[in-house]
Amino acid sequence: MDKLIAIVLAAGAGKRMNSKVAKQYMELQEKPVLTYALQAFSVSESVSEIVLVVGAGEEEFVRKEIVEKYGFSKVAIITEGGSERYFSVWNGLKAAKAQRLLTEKTYIAIHDGARPLVTEQIIRDTYLAAKEYKACVAAVPVKDTIKIGDEQGFAVSTPKRDLVWTVQTPQVFEGELIYEAYQKLVEQLSELTAQGVVITDDAMVVEHMTGEKVKLVKSSYENIKITTPEDLILAQGFLDKRG
Repeated sequence: MDKLIAIVLAAGAGKRMNSKVAKQYMELQEKPVLTYALQAFSVSESVSEIVLVVGAGEEEFVRKEIVEKYGFSKVAIITEGGSERYFSVWNGLKAAKAQRLLTEKTYIAIHDGARPLVTEQIIRDTYLAAKEYKACVAAVPVKDTIKIGDEQGFAVSTPKRDLVWTVQTPQVFEGELIYEAYQKLVEQLSELTAQGVVITDDAMVVEHMTGEKVKLVKSSYENIKITTPEDLILAQGFLDKRG
């Protein structure tokens, strides 16, 4: 039987928040931001287990103050992240593989712990899309006109707005596909760096390392990532609207 494993990333420092507290641990309605994403994946009927990737030395703190305190029983693994996002994802994938959570019947949902407003609908829609297309990402069409600029800051082209999407998480893949893609990435990292290739998300890893197409799945404009102080205000407003 197919199953969905969620890898929730919570190893970022969040330097743009101008705070000594990492953004995933900042309070949103008197609870750490991270708890909202964990809650969404915990209550989702689609999700079997959660692999939580945290900063170096934070494992016991997260286990006691978040996982045990809030009763997230689906969290099967807490592992240490890396210096870059892709290293954190790779550590999560290796941990899932080592604990035999990742099999040929497994799908992997990779989600940023700093996206607290993910919903059961988004999780279910991306999971179903991954089962059909092998690889997908939550995304929303852009609202603004987008300009492509050059190195001097001048606009050089304007892509058709109806073809441009803002990519979010979760990003969901066949388990063996995403594991293979990241394994190749790590093996070829020095060569890719020398070529100037910059990896920004999991979909890019799959596209670049396997050639597999990634399906865009319409998500919600509320599924924001907490990156700057203003984002906390937005998230608070969305939570208030939800009641």
